Amino acid sequence: MNQPRQTASYLSKRLAAAGLQPVSRYGQNFLIDLNLVDLIANSAEMRKDDVVLEIGTGVGSLTSRLSDAAGAVLTIEIDENLHRLAKEELGWRPNVRLLQGDALHNKNTLRPDMMEQIRDAMSRIGENARFLLVANLPYNVATPIISNLMLETPSPDVVVATIQKEVGDRIVAEPGSKDYGALSVWLQSLCKCSIVRVLSPKVFWPRPNVDSAIIRLDAQPEWRANIPDLRYFHETVRTLFFHRRKFLRSVVVSGMKGRLDKRQVDEVLGSLGYSETARTEELPVAEIQRLVEALRQAEIKAKSEKE
Repeated sequence: MNQPRQTASYLSKRLAAAGLQPVSRYGQNFLIDLNLVDLIANSAEMRKDDVVLEIGTGVGSLTSRLSDAAGAVLTIEIDENLHRLAKEELGWRPNVRLLQGDALHNKNTLRPDMMEQIRDAMSRIGENARFLLVANLPYNVATPIISNLMLETPSPDVVVATIQKEVGDRIVAEPGSKDYGALSVWLQSLCKCSIVRVLSPKVFWPRPNVDSAIIRLDAQPEWRANIPDLRYFHETVRTLFFHRRKFLRSVVVSGMKGRLDKRQVDEVLGSLGYSETARTEELPVAEIQRLVEALRQAEIKAKSEKE
């Protein structure tokens, strides 16, 4: 059966028939070009032993494609009314599990039962199971969702997501550029990051005020294994970029206050050969990794000397 064209008019009528309309506080912008919905699904290169997480079920257009290609789909929708509509559309699919609520427990923590269900689904599929995030993410949660998922066990093997282009630019940014920051370093330390396509506001309904981008992240397990303490790395990278344009020494002294004194900071920076005028925003990802690990080791040493 041919699927109707997902135009703005079609979606408007479909929601109106259910007594609904887009809710701006939930960041609801629906893709109205099904070719782009297909592009998102196809870019994930799914297989039948994949467990896919979708955040933002919407009307289920992408969900149905995920269900066709993957072994299991967990999709979560914060809007109770949209969740009910999606359940009517998708409830017959045996490999789709629909959750209602917020994917975030708070700004820095994911909803615990969401990850429990991902792990359960992967255990049912078996040892070859992969975990993917494939979603048209609401702009207001894209960064915390992706960042926090990388701290989870399991973390996604592949991420394909539609996000604000500005965030996509930050993810793939190079050292010294205006977009280079903590998000760039964090994700580039764990994944190969790329922008699949930039999307105009006109392919959404309602139209957002900014461009969007489909991104793809491919996890690199060997890169992850080279970071001894992932949470320490994540937190310290964020600290280093609080004042990205200040001199590195000033940033590190401030960020390590109460953990390392100025002499200890100078020892770390001196051992790595950084000049007094070095700035965090200029350091390549590998250099920031070296710096964070040196700070971690210095903290361990400082604590042992106090005992």
